[in-house]
Amino acid sequence: MGAFKKVLFLAASIAGLAGTVGTAVGADPATGLQAARVKGDGPILDPSSPVWNSAKPVTVNMAAQTVATPQNANPSIKEMTVRSVHNGEWLGVLIEWKDPSRNDTVVVDRFGDQVAIELPVVFKPDAPANPMMGAPGERVNIIQWRAAFQADLDRGRDIEVHDLYPNAVADLYPDQVLKTIDLRPYAGAVGMDNPVAKHRASPVLDQLAEGFGSLTVKQHQEADGKGYWRDGMWHVVITAPMGPDGANGPRLLPGANSVMAFAVWDGSEAEVGSRKAWSDWVPLSLDR
Repeated sequence: MGAFKKVLFLAASIAGLAGTVGTAVGADPATGLQAARVKGDGPILDPSSPVWNSAKPVTVNMAAQTVATPQNANPSIKEMTVRSVHNGEWLGVLIEWKDPSRNDTVVVDRFGDQVAIELPVVFKPDAPANPMMGAPGERVNIIQWRAAFQADLDRGRDIEVHDLYPNAVADLYPDQVLKTIDLRPYAGAVGMDNPVAKHRASPVLDQLAEGFGSLTVKQHQEADGKGYWRDGMWHVVITAPMGPDGANGPRLLPGANSVMAFAVWDGSEAEVGSRKAWSDWVPLSLDR
């Protein structure tokens, strides 16, 4: 076993131990999320919709991620309030947390606020997946909302250099003098077809993982979301189809049970990537 694989195996083993010992599966259902059934169809996107009044708020305690590096042993966000509803076709999750600073731009030394939900693709009540991004054979669906994506959508266009650096001057850009076939090396992440760098129609990334270092953006994006910051709080909805296409998303039925975990990043505290706060599995029940 190579050194890199040994590190991954050790991290997965530690994380798996944490998931087994600390899992909330089997805890008092009163402490879990109860997704209330609401009328309507299609994605559930509005954080201010009255549908959330029918959902019981649940406080989710967040902990420092201290297995993978880099780490932040004292993340700034300690808890979030979560509600869940479904309409028989789509699951909606409203996540709210205090954050005195709104961070929705990303440059070299500034990071954006983010939040994510995690669901096991296949829920096994007696053997829940590792809550820390899954493990080999324990695939999880991670849906991440990013404030920077939301800002682009609210603005109606992607952020540009002059938005960040108003006094910047450029004599010319490569696309003004090069053929398309020669432009790719100068197009940065966009030229490399990095899905995170492309213009997005949604503020969320629909992703898969089977352990640390395996996070992959799905080719077919199905989840969606919407969020806003007001008076020192983020209010974010993440919504996903209960019957997704293919085998890379959890299939949820009215009356079914599963689990959900959370992660959150405070951009003003340089939290990005593995520097984050995370939660253990929280029981999830869907009304019939």
